[in-house]
Amino acid sequence: MTTPLAPAEIQQVLGALSGWTSEGGALVKTFTFGSFREAFSFMTRVAPEAEVMDHHPAWTSVYNRVTVRLSTHSAGDKITARDVELARKIQQISWVG
Repeated sequence: MTTPLAPAEIQQVLGALSGWTSEGGALVKTFTFGSFREAFSFMTRVAPEAEVMDHHPAWTSVYNRVTVRLSTHSAGDKITARDVELARKIQQISWVG
């Protein structure tokens, strides 16, 4: 089982992850793209990275927006270092911030 991060650790992480927030025990960010095609392309680029990590985001896509929620099920749906690692990879992939 992965250990959840302490609230102070989460706040420190959020300082380094532009636009991400902590909501209901998850790291959350909404990405807004220029079109549905761009939003879908973003999800297509994130999916292999998540699969390699065996750590899959809860996400929704509505037209040009993708909202990503990261938490670790084996840690009681809390934020762990695995979520931070995937959030950083998602930031690197995104071209909208």
